[in-house]
Formats: sequence, C-alpha cells, structure tokens
Amino acid sequence: MTERALRLGTRRSKLAMAQSGHVADAVRQLTGRPVELVEITTYGDTSREHLAQIGGTGVFVAALRDALLAGEVDFAVHSLKDLPTAQHPDLVLAAIPTREDPRDVLIAREGLTLDRLPAGARVGTGSPRRMAQLHAHARSHGLELTCVPIRGNVDTRVGYVRKGELDAVVLAAAGLNRIGGTDELLDGLTAEPLPVDTVLPAPGQGALAVECLASNTELVAALAPLDDPRTRAAVTAERSLLAALEAGCSAPVGALADLLADGPGHGQVVTEMRLRGVVGTTDGSTLVQLSTTGPVPTSHDEALALGRELADEMLAKGAAGLMGERAL
Repeated sequence: MTERALRLGTRRSKLAMAQSGHVADAVRQLTGRPVELVEITTYGDTSREHLAQIGGTGVFVAALRDALLAGEVDFAVHSLKDLPTAQHPDLVLAAIPTREDPRDVLIAREGLTLDRLPAGARVGTGSPRRMAQLHAHARSHGLELTCVPIRGNVDTRVGYVRKGELDAVVLAAAGLNRIGGTDELLDGLTAEPLPVDTVLPAPGQGALAVECLASNTELVAALAPLDDPRTRAAVTAERSLLAALEAGCSAPVGALADLLADGPGHGQVVTEMRLRGVVGTTDGSTLVQLSTTGPVPTSHDEALALGRELADEMLAKGAAGLMGERAL
C-alpha cells in the first residue's frame, strides 16, 4: 500500500511555488513519499495596500498557519523574513535549509548602476528598510533618489523598469535565483547585486522556513535532515535582533550574520560569527549601524543572545526613535 501524499501548504505566487517546489523535491527524496502542493491565498496576496500599512509581519503567514492547525496541510514553506519573530506555541520550525544569496539586487535600465542613476531617479521598493539605506547611500554620494512604493510579483516589478515608469527596482537576489529563467526576464536590463555594506538585507532574507505541527513528531524527525545548522544560527541571531528592537518585518531594520574563517586559503575553520544591524529613518537622514562579533553560536540560546546584545547597543545609540511607532 502506498503511503498518503504529504500535503505542503504554499502561497500561490510564482516565487512561493518555486520555493515550495524545491522543498517538495527534497522531501520526496528524503522520505520516499509523494508530496503534493496545496495552494493557499493569504491576506498579503489579496490586499493591494502597502505592506507597512497592513501590518507587515505575518500577512503572508497567517493563512498557511491556519491550514496547518486545521489539519488541511501537513507542513508549510515560508520565506523566513515573512515570519513573525515570536514562535507559534503549537508549531515548530522543523527545518531551515541552506540559505540562498541574502543580498538585494538593483534591476535598472540598461547600463545604470546604483551610483550611476540620474538625479532624482525613481527607484521602486515598498520596503522602509531598503528606502532608509538607499537614501542614506545617495546622500553620502551627493545623489538624489525618489523611492516609489510598489507591490506585485517579480515580473510586475521588473515590468515597471522595462516600461520606463521607474529607473530601477530593488528585489531580493534569492527570489530571482529561485525562480530561474530570469535571463529572459532581465534581458536588456542591468542587474547589480548590492553590497551588504551599502544595503543590509532583511533579517532572515534568502532563507526558507519549513513549519509543521509540533505534535507531529514523526514528520518533525523526517524533515530534520533538511536543516542547515549554520543558516539556523545566523537567522536566529538576526531575528533575535529584530525581536529585541520590537520591530516587525515592515520596520526599517536590516541585519545579517555571517561566518568568519580563521584566515585565507583552503581548509579554513569557521570560528566566529559577525552580526551587523542597521535601523534608520526612511529618508536616510539618520542611521544607526553597528556590528558585533562572537564565537559561532552552538545553541539556540547563544544565537538569541548575540542578537539581543547588538540590539541593546543599537537602542543605546538611539535606534528606538528611528522606527516610528513601536509595537506595544
């Protein structure tokens, strides 16, 4: 008798389907069981409001979690940066697979890069985090940008540049890489990965979260081999920083934890983790940007502590006043 197919809950967007498809393939190989994708529409998909207005955190997640809790799906795949920092009591992050490129990418009219955009260039992004850092970079280089809030899938956003409505848009590199087939989409345009020294990504950007019921111990164990401990440690530190700043995913907070090796050459031993954080006003006039380095966390609590430590330093430097209304 063949085992029942595992039901994987996913958003319906092209990117979400691509991400979930990758995870489904891996789970089929791991378990030998069939996996079927169950498409779920979330509030974040149907609302036309800007993410910052509809609450940011959790708008793409709630419907997937409801389906999990109702037993309509067995597990779900999220973009980790969309997940609220507080863990749901009945759910568990069974796996955080190896992270894709965490950087942002500027997609611009042919030949244009961030530092070659014309005066007053119109750059599409609905992210306060990106706006704050792009404006700060422009100010420091004597440039002037206008950030235009946009929504929509990758094709829609790139279309604004192709049609000449915008000079550039900023997207996550991971999304472009996971969708595949972007050569045709970006034909005739310039794609420039933005250095993390210029624009720090969102906490957890480039990572996926595979979530299931905590009570389904058999599935939790079956999904465990998909987990990458280094990615988990890094994103845990980043999300701990975000939580300690009491900010949701629509706040202008960037964070990235990366691993530092003990010198050049092959056979490097990773000994330390560097965590960088930034928070700023969306006009880029004020940024608090700090980093801390410590031993690579060997436990969840150590990763949490690294994030809290940097958040405390940022709050001491005035970060709280830069985030608008703070969640109570």
